Amino acid sequence: MIKDSFILKINTNNLLQNYSFFKQNDKSLIVAPTIKANGYGLGDKKLFKLFKKNKVKHFFVATLKEGINLDNKDKSIKIYVLNGIQNYDVKIFIKNNLIPIINSVSELKIINKYKSKFGLHIDTGINRLGIDYKNVPNNVYKNKNIQIVLSHLASADDNKNNYNEIQKLRFERIREKFQNKNIIFSLSNSNGVALSKNYLFDMIRPGIGLYGGNHKSKYLKKNLKNVIDVKGKIIQIKELNKSEFIGYNQTYLTKRKTKIAIIGVGYADGIPRLLSNYGKVYYKENIFNIIGRISMDSFTIDITKSKHNLKEGMFIDIINKKYDIEKFATQCKTISNEFLTSIGPRVKRIYE
Repeated sequence: MIKDSFILKINTNNLLQNYSFFKQNDKSLIVAPTIKANGYGLGDKKLFKLFKKNKVKHFFVATLKEGINLDNKDKSIKIYVLNGIQNYDVKIFIKNNLIPIINSVSELKIINKYKSKFGLHIDTGINRLGIDYKNVPNNVYKNKNIQIVLSHLASADDNKNNYNEIQKLRFERIREKFQNKNIIFSLSNSNGVALSKNYLFDMIRPGIGLYGGNHKSKYLKKNLKNVIDVKGKIIQIKELNKSEFIGYNQTYLTKRKTKIAIIGVGYADGIPRLLSNYGKVYYKENIFNIIGRISMDSFTIDITKSKHNLKEGMFIDIINKKYDIEKFATQCKTISNEFLTSIGPRVKRIYE
């Protein structure tokens, strides 16, 4: 049997516990998982089936293609497409049980030709997608086909940023104008939960928080479970003499006799080149330095001082419970979202 060199383990129990944590903020609160970008790299179809099995009814994706890929046959399940209808035929959304989020007045004119349900994105100040809160057409407030009205906080990860309050007040003013009392209102993603209950409205749209990331908030860090473990396989072990170069462009020179292990994953799998001569990986209590340049398919670690008899075919940890996704992202000088969504298709995903 062929064994993969890079394994991504997804702890489904912890994932569901994270969902329950978001749900417990308010029993009536709708928690709608964001499973765009292949479920943040974890596998959108698998996550969709898992959440559906646990009676989740609302989901968000970014693109029409992502929505179609979920193959939703259940009309009680609401899948919202954040990027709107663009230049696609609205009938495609209807056929695939997808609800487009309308982002412009021009899209409004198109969707109003149909009797299908849709969502409305109000831009309260992030200045990305959405209709500017100052320019919402008055006839929208009576539209009976609107199922959901949402906006997006620009600085939810900074609970001291007053811009959150400004956006919330703008959203509240918009909400008061709608006459249909069955509309769902949603402002917050994962981080909005850590601001206050005033930001929850009817629905939250957690993404990276569900998957164990985004720990800028002490409140989230305390309550969210680690969901992923990432492992790389040792594909060769060598012993080098002092003053030998390792990897491309001679960026690392051994200072003594050095035992190295080559790990069979690289930047094609999502390991950033930034970790060249900088990053760390783990085996039990041992911490190993990455030495030399990270290549497309491999990187090298110094195992000279290992307390264990490491052998080819064994796996080392790149991310685990102790050294979680947030610590790894900090090493990479990025955010956990970026790393997860960059994990390549060669990576074996295992659901436990």
